[in-house]
Amino acid sequence: MKLLARFIFWITGWKISGQWPEGLKKAVLIAIPHTSNWDLLYARSAFYLMDVPVRFTIKKEVMVGPLGWLIKALGGISIDRNRRPGRRKQTYTEAMIQMLKDREELVIMVTPEGTRKYVPRWKSGFYHIAQGAGVPVVVGFLDYKRKLAGIGPVIVPNGQMDEQIDEMKAFGRTITGKHPEQGIR
Repeated sequence: MKLLARFIFWITGWKISGQWPEGLKKAVLIAIPHTSNWDLLYARSAFYLMDVPVRFTIKKEVMVGPLGWLIKALGGISIDRNRRPGRRKQTYTEAMIQMLKDREELVIMVTPEGTRKYVPRWKSGFYHIAQGAGVPVVVGFLDYKRKLAGIGPVIVPNGQMDEQIDEMKAFGRTITGKHPEQGIR
């Protein structure tokens, strides 16, 4: 996969900016801005090239057959939210917190916008996951204008969620998505 990623970056002219924080084995990685389906290709390629073992979550029901095998090869991990006998249904946030707590190494990639369209307010699940699991939020970015994929600020959740998300958004405003009108304002 790393060879394929290197080829994709070579043929398209993309470059890497920054590097993964040394020794960081667990984190929530937000990928911003998310404005195109192409984002997964470039982000996944960039993280292969940076040797970041990034994973992303998907419903268990999607992880079947050839599509499931492909998604797993790209880093997809399934979440089983089925109700356990005598218990309520587990939320995605709870499932991801538990995954991070149970593993020695895990970097989960999330798009805080939750869509490729402009949204004035990010979904806050990524922050709650990081805070609940006691891991930092690493800001990953794709700048289509400069053809740069990389790592931005590392934020340790301190309970001041709105202020810290505003800090991440401020960084995101310096980045140009594939469709800038759908990016962070």
